[in-house]
Amino acid sequence: MRIDVLSIFPEYLAPLELSLIGKAMTEGVLELSVTDPRSYATDRHRTVDDTPYGGGAGMVMKPEPWAQALESVTAASPSSGQPALVVPSPAGEVFTQEIAYELAEQEHLVFACGRYEGIDERFIEWASDHAVVRPMSLGDYVLNGGEVAVLAMVEAVTRLIPGVIGNPESLAEESHTGGLLEYPVYTKPAVWRERAIPDTLLSGHHGHIARWRRDQQLHRTAQRRPDMIEQLDPAELNTADLSILSEHGFRVINGSLQVCAPDPEDGGGH
Repeated sequence: MRIDVLSIFPEYLAPLELSLIGKAMTEGVLELSVTDPRSYATDRHRTVDDTPYGGGAGMVMKPEPWAQALESVTAASPSSGQPALVVPSPAGEVFTQEIAYELAEQEHLVFACGRYEGIDERFIEWASDHAVVRPMSLGDYVLNGGEVAVLAMVEAVTRLIPGVIGNPESLAEESHTGGLLEYPVYTKPAVWRERAIPDTLLSGHHGHIARWRRDQQLHRTAQRRPDMIEQLDPAELNTADLSILSEHGFRVINGSLQVCAPDPEDGGGH
């Protein structure tokens, strides 16, 4: 995979050279480059922003430097088709693990890190003729620029590329895979500051351990992210799963999981 990042602060992306992503770049599994749109500014001050039409606070990034920067990286695209252009924006669709998997299938990804009040909308419209544009948000909050979002998204995407993660099996059991949060994990010593790990994990019984981990995923997701439980297909859950969810007030109603009043006999503990 090739990844290009467009940013007026290229040094912000330096952490991508560390750890597993940096190793993947060294080994040729991943190619990553950062392009500064200021390189395409035409005045001696390398200006890339101006005041917004219609008035208002802040500055807007000029479209031409960004268009030329995008043209420079798409000209070197390894893909025969259009690259995917991700534009971090609080007005975009929310980035999820499912989207990370989608983007990991691309041959060429481009990220455009806007700043200030964003990039002139005409650049986004023009770019749609040259790339598959996807405005993307990390969540319902605003950042100073797109670089922080890109660091998160690039890490989430690239770790899914074969050869980046040392043990691919770890991807199958982590949070958001299968629609649930990850179960709690423990390591040695078995007792730490008078806190012992669950007995089940010491049993050596793989079936019991698997069931315990599944139960913990259901408990944790129901407590912390009930919205994720509501997206599960009840037909894919067994009796034990449904029993755990009932402790948190979930019932199957009209073919979907919905929150009802918790059963007082369940106690809600685990």
